[in-house]
Amino acid sequence: MQAIHTKYISATNLKGSRIKAFCDAGSITVPYTYDKGESDTHLDVAYQLVKKLGWDDDHYGKLAQGSLPNNAGYCHVFVKGTRA
Repeated sequence: MQAIHTKYISATNLKGSRIKAFCDAGSITVPYTYDKGESDTHLDVAYQLVKKLGWDDDHYGKLAQGSLPNNAGYCHVFVKGTRA
């Protein structure tokens, strides 16, 4: 399985702000929505990529999210079960 990286892309003269989710298997870029907090927005976009790639089956587990240093975005990985 691959980690999914999400990052914020600033608005330009031609396009509004957006979030890009990417991994070696593929990527998506979606418009930034301001109806949720920053981390929730990144997690939503990561889940959109998961669905696009067909990784949304229960056997993969759930996505865990962590921020990257220097405001480089977020990293998302699948986790299963709990630690003892």
